[in-house]
Amino acid sequence: MMDRSFVNPFGQRPWMAQTGAAAPSGGGKGLKGIIAGGITGGIEICITYPTEYVKTQLQLDEKGANKKYNGISDCIKKTVQQKGFFGLYRGLSVLLYGSIPKSAARFGAFETLKGHMVDESGQLSASGKLLAGLGAGVCEAVLAVTPMETIKVKFINDQRSAKPQYKGFAHGVGCIIKSEGISGIYKGVTPTILKQGSNQAIRFYVMETLKDIYKGDDKNKNVPKLVVGAFGAIAGAASVFGNTPLDVVKTRMQGLEAAKYKNTADCAMKIWRNEGLSAFYKGTVPRLSRVCLDVAITFMIYDSFMDLFNKIWKD
Repeated sequence: MMDRSFVNPFGQRPWMAQTGAAAPSGGGKGLKGIIAGGITGGIEICITYPTEYVKTQLQLDEKGANKKYNGISDCIKKTVQQKGFFGLYRGLSVLLYGSIPKSAARFGAFETLKGHMVDESGQLSASGKLLAGLGAGVCEAVLAVTPMETIKVKFINDQRSAKPQYKGFAHGVGCIIKSEGISGIYKGVTPTILKQGSNQAIRFYVMETLKDIYKGDDKNKNVPKLVVGAFGAIAGAASVFGNTPLDVVKTRMQGLEAAKYKNTADCAMKIWRNEGLSAFYKGTVPRLSRVCLDVAITFMIYDSFMDLFNKIWKD
C-alpha cells in the first residue's frame, strides 16, 4: 500500500481533482500538464497580445518632446497606420517561445511548495497560499520570464525608432547578445522577480480563497468553468492593481534606454521625480483588460484540455 504521508509533486493533486486549473496558466500531471499549459498559453497570448503591446508602448512613453502617444486609442491608431494591423503583434513570437518553460517553472515550484505546506485535508492556509504563489513567481521570473520579457520589450522599443534594426526573433536576439552579451537578455531581473513574485502571490491567494468560499463546507464541490473564469478575472484584476508600479519599473529597466538608470531603485526614483506618481500606473487600463481576459481564458481553456487529455490519454 502507498504511504499516504508521501507527497509526489508530479502525481495527482487533490485540488486539481476538485477544481481543475489551479493558476493562470500551465500545470497538470507531468507531460499532460506541460502540453495543455503550452497550448493554452499560445491561444491566450494570440487573443490578448495587442493589449500587452499597447500597454508596453504607453509605459515606455515619457513626458516632453519624446512623447508619442495620447492614450490607448491614439497608440492603436498610429501603430496600425504606420505598421499595419499586425504591427500590434510585434514581439508575439517571444511570448510564444517562452510560454511552455514559464508554465513548467511556475507549476513545478507551486506544486512542490504546496506539497510541503498543505494540511492533512489538502488545504493551504492564507500564508501558505501567499508563500507558494510567491515562490512560483520567483522561480518563473529567474528561469523564463526575465529573458522573455526583456527581449519582448526590446523588440517593441525597437519599433519606436525611425529605423528599426531587428528583422526577426533570431536576428533580434543575436543583435542583443552581440552588443550587450548574455546579460543583455537579463536586464531588469530584480524588478521582474519582484513583479512575478507579487503577481503570483496575489493571484494564487485570491483564486484559492475564492474557490474555498465557493465550495464552503463541501471541499469536493465542483467549480463550473464559467465560475472559474470569473474568479480568474478577479484574481487578475487584483494583481494588476497590486503590482503595476513594479511592472512600469521593470519595463523601463528592460527598454533600449535602460542604461540611463543605475539600478531598480534609481529607475523608480527618476520616474517619481520626473513624471510623478501617476507614471507608475501607466498602461493600467490596457494591462487590466489583458490580464483579466488572460487569466479567465487560461483557466477555462486549460481545464478543457486537461479534461480532454484525461479521456483520451490514460496514464
